[in-house]
Amino acid sequence: MDHTIFQNLLSPAVLFFALGILAATVKSDLKFPASLSEALSMYLLIAIGIKGGIELSHYTLGSVFKPILGTLFLGAFIPVLTLIILRFMKMDLRNAIGLAATYGSVSIVTYGAAIAFLEDNGTSFESYMNVLVVLLESPAIFVSLLLLKILEKNHNGTMLHSRKTGIIAGSFAPWNGIIDREVIKESLFGKSVLLLLGSLLVGWISGEMAVPAVKPLFIDLYQGVLILFLLNMGLIAGERFPEVKAYGVKILAFGICMPIICGTLGVVIGLAADLSMGGSALMGVLAGSASYIAAPAALRTSVPEANPSIYLGLSLGVTFPFNLIVGIPLYYSIAQWLY
Repeated sequence: MDHTIFQNLLSPAVLFFALGILAATVKSDLKFPASLSEALSMYLLIAIGIKGGIELSHYTLGSVFKPILGTLFLGAFIPVLTLIILRFMKMDLRNAIGLAATYGSVSIVTYGAAIAFLEDNGTSFESYMNVLVVLLESPAIFVSLLLLKILEKNHNGTMLHSRKTGIIAGSFAPWNGIIDREVIKESLFGKSVLLLLGSLLVGWISGEMAVPAVKPLFIDLYQGVLILFLLNMGLIAGERFPEVKAYGVKILAFGICMPIICGTLGVVIGLAADLSMGGSALMGVLAGSASYIAAPAALRTSVPEANPSIYLGLSLGVTFPFNLIVGIPLYYSIAQWLY
């Protein structure tokens, strides 16, 4: 355990992330242009999606049914668990929903760092795991917004007509206005999910024929681009950390304890889905990570009252660095112990 944590601490990806935090802390003028940051995000989404699609072309639906079922379970269960914990901590409903969607969804970069960690350790894993990343993006958003509307209805006694919260009911007719179009757009057709799903389909349809075209850019250069992206994420996390700190020790403890709970659950689900040790460790990473791309994009439209400095600051400033430094080797060690 100590060896794996130390090894992850000294990896170039983590060290560049730490450099970004340092730069933000000392108020350096180091900044990434917005367009470059956007391009790096798009690159990682396409790279992960297309590699997953190529690998998926090697499998039948029956062979990946149990892992897919386990992933969908995590996407539905984690938001409910998160909401229960945060309401017990007396957090207001909308900010609790924001964190439920954020922690129920997945961090693409944390997953990419976990793949690099497993490869450095010579640990194999199911090549279709990239597919599960795509599947875990949207369910948590839908579940969280559905919970918001149910709880609002119970609290107020009537459905809210004028407030746009993502899932609305304009009348009591069964099919009238149940799901707001903006929710569908942001959770299914937002850039992150669209790029992941679209790249996955391209890789799946093209199969091995796509390898010569995508290998030079999306496979060979992946690690280098990941380092650049993590440097930028370090800058952002360092800037947002004081915002999270202002909300007290409890919320900081949540940002550390929640990934441990969900990550452990993910490893167990991976074991139940007959994944290998490496695959179960990755399932733990998926469950223990928190989104800062897809979920925040949907929340800005669906729950504008939720404070971005909480759900973005916590996911980027606390959970993201915790997973990079401690979480990934921890889930790996749990998987080793179980196997």
